[in-house]
Amino acid sequence: MSYSVGQVAGFAGVTVRTLHHYDDIGLLVPSERSHAGHRRYGDADLDRLQQVLFYRELGFPLEEIAALLDDPDADPRAHLRRQHDLLTARIEKLQKMAAAVEHAMEARNMGINLTPEEKFEVFGDHDPEQYEDEVRERWGDTDAYRQSQQRAASCTKEDWQRIQREADEVTRRFVALMEAGEPADSEAAMDAAEEHRRWISRSHYDCGYEMHTCLGEMYVADERFTRTIDKARPGLAAYQREAILANAARHTA
Repeated sequence: MSYSVGQVAGFAGVTVRTLHHYDDIGLLVPSERSHAGHRRYGDADLDRLQQVLFYRELGFPLEEIAALLDDPDADPRAHLRRQHDLLTARIEKLQKMAAAVEHAMEARNMGINLTPEEKFEVFGDHDPEQYEDEVRERWGDTDAYRQSQQRAASCTKEDWQRIQREADEVTRRFVALMEAGEPADSEAAMDAAEEHRRWISRSHYDCGYEMHTCLGEMYVADERFTRTIDKARPGLAAYQREAILANAARHTA
């Protein structure tokens, strides 16, 4: 079975012009031509195009790709192994970059000064203050926001480290309850939710049950919160929400 240049462009997500160029330079010459002289690509051509696009994504110049693919001693499986190794290395590098960016965001939000070495772990066009404007826009007129800003201004690095340790302890408590099979509306889970509310009140702003309920809803409504919370354990954000709602109902009934 063969395919037209338009079909192949659609399959591969490239332009027809790109395929024409690959043909012109001998990188991907279609194995067939129609009676009218139109390019027709077979399965082997699609396999080669896949290899070309893999190498292009990895930053190889076209001339080097041609040399690699045209090497008579090269095993097609060797190409896949090389590409897998290169992609794995890139993924690891991107994961380290993401972790460095998250570290910088957390430090900026907590008022912690990074060392010069830590600052230069972060590069690219990421703005560590991108959420600060959003927070100010959404909650800047609230007493909770003003109280949080006032407390943050007076916190030392040691204060923030203590606050983080307490937050981690609350998280571990929730995770342990989940792993033990405790329902989210159990007494133990509601007690953990109450400790979470008190931690917010001690550390950031006075958090009543209505405010705490709003936070719980946001944990599942905003995928950024869900993604962050669920790093400790998948499903944790939803579990916390249910525990928070149950605890609020318990105290306001």
